[in-house]
Amino acid sequence: MTSPQLWAISDLHLAYEQNRRLFETLRARPNDWLILAGDIAEKLADLERSFVAATERFARVIWVPGNHELWSMDDAPELRGQAKYDAVVALARKHGVLTPEDPFPRFATSSGARVIAPLFLLYDYSFRPPEVPDDGAIEWAREAGLMCSDEYRLHSDPHATKTAWCHARVEDAERRLSAISEPTVIINHFPLRYDLVFLPAIPRFSIWCGTRLTESWHTRFRAEVVVSGHLHMRGTRHIDGVRFEEVSLGYPRQWRGEDINVYLRRIL
Repeated sequence: MTSPQLWAISDLHLAYEQNRRLFETLRARPNDWLILAGDIAEKLADLERSFVAATERFARVIWVPGNHELWSMDDAPELRGQAKYDAVVALARKHGVLTPEDPFPRFATSSGARVIAPLFLLYDYSFRPPEVPDDGAIEWAREAGLMCSDEYRLHSDPHATKTAWCHARVEDAERRLSAISEPTVIINHFPLRYDLVFLPAIPRFSIWCGTRLTESWHTRFRAEVVVSGHLHMRGTRHIDGVRFEEVSLGYPRQWRGEDINVYLRRIL
């Protein structure tokens, strides 16, 4: 038997029929683990199908939410903010999928265990130039003709704002990560660093892409790899000796081919 491997993919966007058909080509790797790094689907039924398919094919599945999982949708309009997140966490746990609310698992490698740390941190509009004030971030994006659907579909209840929700999540994650002394693999749908946000066509969309509070987490918390999605810009970067993997699939126009397995990124 070969040693287990850890794979990752994000931004499956299963609301699109083409993406659903592609996801059906996911090959079974019964000895390996799979990270689903957010923006899998908006509706609970699509999320449940993805959890079932993934857990049938992999030994262990780990999920973190993207912004799309948090949207209030017509299948469950009463689920807003924390309530929507809690509903998806419960659905994941029903199928044995690990979430940011569960104890961090350890993945064995030939050089020792790595703590796999799935996080949900959201964003606080701080990924912007210093001359743009806190209360001017959305207007700054609007000046470039940009507006994220989160402003209409992603609610922060019971938190007063998405920024407040983000900061509460950061505080909790910081506490949990501080208790770890081993090397880590940090997973968050949104990039941990502003300099990772490369969106040449829509640069001001950066305000919906993360928080500056996590800029040093890759070294502070001994990350071997940091996994993220959201940008729909697949790629690998190395910063301070740490490997950053952006693992998005994206919308149908952003991928080619008929086999999703070529889009899985090997993490360990």
